Amino acid sequence: MGLWVLLLCALVASLLGGLYVLGAFRRRRPHEPPLDKGTIPWLGYLLHFRKDSSKFLKRMQRKHGDVFTVLIGGYYFTFVMDPFCFGSIVKESRSKLDFRAISTQLVQQVFGYKPIESNHNVVRESSLKHLMGDGLSVLTQTTMENFQKLMLFNLSPGEEKQVWQEENLFHYCYNIVFRAGYLALYGSESHQGPGDKEKAEEQDRVHSNQLFHEFRKYDRLFPRLVFSLLPPKDKKEAERLKRLFWSMLSVKKAWKKDNISGWISDQDKLLAENGAPEDMRDRFRFMLLWASQGNTGPTAFWLLLYLLKHPEALKAVRGEVDKVLRENGQEVKAGGRPVTITRDMLNQAPFLDSALEETLRLVAAPLLMRAVLEDISLKTGSGAEYTLRKGDRVALFPHLAVQMNPEIHDEPHKFKYDRFVNPDGTKRDFYKNGKKLKYVNMPWGAGVSTCPGRFFASTEMKLFVFLMLSHYDLELVNEEEEIPGIDISRWGFGTMQPVHDIRFRYRPRF
Repeated sequence: MGLWVLLLCALVASLLGGLYVLGAFRRRRPHEPPLDKGTIPWLGYLLHFRKDSSKFLKRMQRKHGDVFTVLIGGYYFTFVMDPFCFGSIVKESRSKLDFRAISTQLVQQVFGYKPIESNHNVVRESSLKHLMGDGLSVLTQTTMENFQKLMLFNLSPGEEKQVWQEENLFHYCYNIVFRAGYLALYGSESHQGPGDKEKAEEQDRVHSNQLFHEFRKYDRLFPRLVFSLLPPKDKKEAERLKRLFWSMLSVKKAWKKDNISGWISDQDKLLAENGAPEDMRDRFRFMLLWASQGNTGPTAFWLLLYLLKHPEALKAVRGEVDKVLRENGQEVKAGGRPVTITRDMLNQAPFLDSALEETLRLVAAPLLMRAVLEDISLKTGSGAEYTLRKGDRVALFPHLAVQMNPEIHDEPHKFKYDRFVNPDGTKRDFYKNGKKLKYVNMPWGAGVSTCPGRFFASTEMKLFVFLMLSHYDLELVNEEEEIPGIDISRWGFGTMQPVHDIRFRYRPRF
């Protein structure tokens, strides 16, 4: 009898423990946000969130207000949709709100890279040196030369060059921008003399194109890989691609290249000095490739598409491009050298800058998360105060909270190329309820987790569009075709991608 009592007690204890783990006993405490656990233990709203994050969050916001806690896959997430709270969250100390534990788990799962303790400082130190200021000017020059190598190498005078060429716009933009960025960061084929230069450049074109096609295979698997939802066949393919990139980007192969950027070489050196083994440095380089090139090509696609769908915007931005060229003593002409674009010239193009900012507002949708390490108080713009519970996660979804908020951006679903610029060329301020906002567009994150490569990424995309508009006439094959919808599986991962491609054509302007 005693044995049965012990077994029954053990069973009850196990059952209660399981229910606790599944979240059955979680209750809302005083001053905490509204709590919604859904109907499925542990899973909560995982399936709804995975299916369409934006639609789910809109529904929760209508139901609970701007701050609410939901159960998603065993974790409790407090979503903050009030932009006046963003500053206190992104500036909170790591001892209270920490993003590194979450990011460490993610990069290990997705890229096979296990960060070392000094990883954040390594990235920050190198990025400050090479992706800003004088370092960025050097990288801009290298990137421009690689764009020329990929886009303009076959231009020459003659009637045969004036015919229209047709391409898929998304593929073209992603392909060219990815390859130019890759060559600028990871180096190009070495050559000894002038005779070898053309062969080396052709090798760069072939190799970078092969790399892009493998990258796109991995990129398509990425959303399901993050959520651990890959079927066995795709999981095996993801592992194959990881190993391929670890090999292709390896430290051993890298030093055979010329013109490796200081951003890449310095980080590898610092990691080695801090004890990172070579295989982890190979994996780190793969992570940097995705981080630096996974969103720039798709964003360039949306920017060109919006310009092509809005003739007044295309006219204004192209006019600005031509004006900047003239004022810097350059012009595009048959048989002439490709134009040389500098950072200073890009800074003279406020309409282009605003058009890029507007594109990012419409299509950049990162999910910003922090782990709550101790109970903290959060005060909203309306004066309400909530307590965030230790062990939970706090999340911001700026695309919905600010970027598409009609109280901040008039007609938020419309593309307005000059939305972010005043008539005098200065940046415009934005308000909500009469109060000025600091965070009105957050494609790069914010606070200590702000993307360190944002200035290079912006430069890369503007260089591409500047060259396209200065050297080519562009038009959609079917001007009546609707702008494609977005792939909702990519909510939270940066720039959205279209559900299908769209045809365009281009020809030299001269």
